Amino acid sequence: MRQTHIALGLLSAAVLTACGGGGSAGPVIDNTPARGTLVANPPVLVPIPQASGPALTKLDPVVFKASLDAAKPGLTQITGAPKCEISTYYMKYTTVGGANEATDATGAIMVPSGSDPACTGPRPVILYAHGTTVEKSFNMANLRDNSEAILMAAMYAAQGFIVVAPNYAGYDTSALTYHPYLNAEQQANDMVDSLRAARKAFATIGAQDSGKLVISGYSQGGHVAMATQRAMQTTYASEFKVSALAGMSGPYAMSLLGDATFAGSPNAGGTVFIPLITTSWQKSYGGLYSSPNEIYEDKYATGIETLLPGALTFNDLFTTGKLPAYAMFAKDSLPGPSSPAFAAFFGDGNLVKTSYRNTYLADAQKNPCNVNPADPLNCTPANPFRKAGVKNDLRNYVPNVPVFLCGGNGDPTVFFASTQATAGFFQAKGLPAAALTVLDVDSSPTSAADPFAAAKVGFAQSKQAAINAAIAAKVDPTTAVASQYHGTLVPPFCNAASRAFFQQVLAK
Repeated sequence: MRQTHIALGLLSAAVLTACGGGGSAGPVIDNTPARGTLVANPPVLVPIPQASGPALTKLDPVVFKASLDAAKPGLTQITGAPKCEISTYYMKYTTVGGANEATDATGAIMVPSGSDPACTGPRPVILYAHGTTVEKSFNMANLRDNSEAILMAAMYAAQGFIVVAPNYAGYDTSALTYHPYLNAEQQANDMVDSLRAARKAFATIGAQDSGKLVISGYSQGGHVAMATQRAMQTTYASEFKVSALAGMSGPYAMSLLGDATFAGSPNAGGTVFIPLITTSWQKSYGGLYSSPNEIYEDKYATGIETLLPGALTFNDLFTTGKLPAYAMFAKDSLPGPSSPAFAAFFGDGNLVKTSYRNTYLADAQKNPCNVNPADPLNCTPANPFRKAGVKNDLRNYVPNVPVFLCGGNGDPTVFFASTQATAGFFQAKGLPAAALTVLDVDSSPTSAADPFAAAKVGFAQSKQAAINAAIAAKVDPTTAVASQYHGTLVPPFCNAASRAFFQQVLAK
């Protein structure tokens, strides 16, 4: 669930640390800092090295455009030419883990400035949630080689938005020993705390907040963004006012996706996502298993709870044999693949034990969920994994802000069915049609007046380019497109459409 891969030689890798907080707690006094405490204020300004001369404190829009165009020709036609200078800050803040334990996390604040009218005066804030990464060192303040951070800088900071982007608890220098992956409550709290901390820094770093707040995220981050908007609408309603929500390719319908996976329709990358999810929910709630061997085949079970996030890349995890690339289930596990497209996920060296899959499926048959699209979570699963899936499914509220949901119908990583089911639920529960926009970038323009024609045409061109490149390289084009679909092809177009949506809402 990673973003577009763009390598730019702009910033040195952020090897940044912050001092710890508080002394040791006595028997009466609790020195644990309050949630959302900014550990160091001002936060660390990330320098921009130059080929010659001293490092700069701001990323110049002309330099940024040249770097973007050199790394990925045509990208600035999607993002727009950078207008603003960008100052990037690295912050450390206090938050909580999945079991509500005190911990810390880090993140980025990108501040626009310059003479262009889009860069001056009070600016809107976007709170952005990133997609899945397996590397613990992930850092949204690294604009040298973090492709997702670069895309956010180009798409938002360079166009006049203040960007607040947490790395999440469990990543970078966070003390948490696991990541509360797709734990809706914790990840919303983490996002809330990152914004609280960032706001404490705004006055010291020249960030003029207009009071307009929008929330967005891609893939895992789409789920996180929606969970955050829900929390700000309910738990934190007196503290935050959100203007709009844009979720992109998110697994909002967790129960639906989990049941589909075990029924015979696994998703690409699932052999990584399942361990992230089970470790998260086990550490957060307990009860998923007594030992990882209950779920995983013995060759993978040892050490799997500390494997992710870690030092290995996606490819490293597979080439070193830590996880299988495709084989989620045994080749003789029944039911088999729901269609030939899922055949690769059944095979030798599988990750999930057939005995565990059978237990899951027996519960799904006895206690079905997703029966009524207007009331999909009216179910009582007994299986602990399915229980947690229902708990973290976001089809249990109705947003009170304009919502934009974007994705592609051919996504093999996060099925578009999640977006469709969530949109259908919101509509069934009374979200006005005018407040909900759903975009499938992998579709044809409906007419000359289609407001998303540019995104749809651009996506089609990028997809065709991937096909042409595969044919030229004598590689199967279907496989090539599938490998690029979620992480490379969809993100630029959904982000551009989301920004246009935000700008339209903010202009009202």
